[in-house]
Amino acid sequence: MRWTNRVRWVFLAPAIAWVLVFTLFPLVYSLYASLHNVTNETIVERAVVPMLDATGKPVLKTDGTPRTKTEIKRETVTKWEWVGLRNFGRVFRDPQVAEAVRVTAIFVVVAVSLEMLLGLLLAFLFNRNLPMRSLLRTIMILPIFATPVAAGYLFFTIFYEEGGPLGWTGIPFLSHPGWALASIIIVDVWQWTPFCFLVFLAALQSIPEDAIEAARLDTDSSVAVWLHVVMPFLQPVIIIVLLLRLAEALKVFDVVASLTVGGPGNATQSVSYLAFRTGLRFFDVGYASALAYLLLAVMMVIVTFFFKRMRTVYA
Repeated sequence: MRWTNRVRWVFLAPAIAWVLVFTLFPLVYSLYASLHNVTNETIVERAVVPMLDATGKPVLKTDGTPRTKTEIKRETVTKWEWVGLRNFGRVFRDPQVAEAVRVTAIFVVVAVSLEMLLGLLLAFLFNRNLPMRSLLRTIMILPIFATPVAAGYLFFTIFYEEGGPLGWTGIPFLSHPGWALASIIIVDVWQWTPFCFLVFLAALQSIPEDAIEAARLDTDSSVAVWLHVVMPFLQPVIIIVLLLRLAEALKVFDVVASLTVGGPGNATQSVSYLAFRTGLRFFDVGYASALAYLLLAVMMVIVTFFFKRMRTVYA
C-alpha cells in the first residue's frame, strides 16, 4: 500500500510542479507587479583607471606618469514603487484600452458566431450518408492541428497585397483597418470551425434514433424535428462549445501578433496584445499586469455566468 501511494505521487509530481511553476507563480507575481510601478533605471558610473599594455604594466607618458583612461560602467536597476490600485484605475481612463476592448468585442462576437453557425451546419451535413465521408471529415479537421502562429504567417502570405495569391483582387486585407480585422476573423474561423463541427457531429451521432423516428411519425416537418428533438439534445453541447470558444477568443494574441502586429495603427490590437506591448515592449510591467488581470476577471465572470446558467437549466 505504501509503495502504491509513493508511485501515485511520483506520477502526480510533474503535473503539480507544472501548475505551481507555470500557473500559480505567474498569477501571484503578476498580481504583485500590478500593485507597483515597475521602472528600469540605468546607472552610469565613470572611473579613471590607468592604461595597461599587453603584459599588464602601466603605460607611461614621456614625463613618467601613467596614462589614464575613463571607463564607463552601466548597470540597469529595477525599482518597485508601491502604487496600490492606481494601475487598475489607469485602465479605465486609457483610450487605447477602450479601442482594444472594442476590437476584441467585435472579433469575439463575429468570429465565435460564425464558427458556431458553420460548425453546426457542417455537422448536420455530415450526419448522413455521403460519398467518401470519412476522407472529407478528416480533411475538414486538419486546420485544428495548425498552431495559431503558423496559421497567421500562412494567411499573411495569402493576403499579401503584392504578389500574394489574393493580390489580384485588389482588396487591402492587411493595410485597411476594416479588412485587417476581417482578416483576423477569417483566420480564426478557418482554424476553429472544424473544432465546433467535430464536437457537434459527435453530439448529433449520439442522439437516439428512436427519438427522431418517433418525432417523424408525429410530424412531416424536418424543421420541427430539429427544433423540438435535435436542438434540445444539442443545447448542452452548444453551451459548452460556446463557453470554450468565448474563453479562447477573448484572449486572442497569436494570430494578431503574426498576421497584423496590431495594425494598421491600432485597428487589430486586442486586449491581450495591448498588454503584451505595454509590458514587454514599453516595459510598463505594472500597468500591463493590471490590464491582464482585468481581462482574467472578465473571462471568469463569463465562465461563471454560463456555468450557473447550465446548472439552472439542467438541474
